[in-house]
Amino acid sequence: MMGSDPDIETWIEHTSPFERVWSVIQPASEPRSANWVASEAVVAEETAQTHLDQLVEVGVLVADTDTDPITYTTDPIYQRFQTIRELLAEHDRDGLEQLKADLQAQISAWQAQYGVNSPAALREQATTEPDSEKTSSLRRTAADWELVEYRVTVVDQVLRNYDTYRSAVSP
Repeated sequence: MMGSDPDIETWIEHTSPFERVWSVIQPASEPRSANWVASEAVVAEETAQTHLDQLVEVGVLVADTDTDPITYTTDPIYQRFQTIRELLAEHDRDGLEQLKADLQAQISAWQAQYGVNSPAALREQATTEPDSEKTSSLRRTAADWELVEYRVTVVDQVLRNYDTYRSAVSP
């Protein structure tokens, strides 16, 4: 498999095993095992395990040792601060205020469209939907809604601490 895909060969040639492990685990939407990461990153499981453990040590990942096998996911605190850095890099105060307004408008639109006030209520609505495609659509919207609500909390945090955060990331 590996030898037959030129894209994978190029990826292997131009990245280190560590870079491949990080590029695979960082965007993962759910906890993943070292075996899964190794397969996706085209590295030995032992190599994946070593790099995942290093990422846990530096506070970038968390390991769930209550699962068998152990699973890894991005540390939520690390993730939040990365989001803060991205927001500060992409927006000034006015841009953040506009982003917050846009996000809140999206939430209001979902509330009006579905006649519910929360993603949980939308998920509950999905359980009574007989059409499987519509059920999936409602669940995806609920997940998007949760993400937008989370994003609003981060934007609020950045706005409340704008001067402090800006001075911390400015050279």
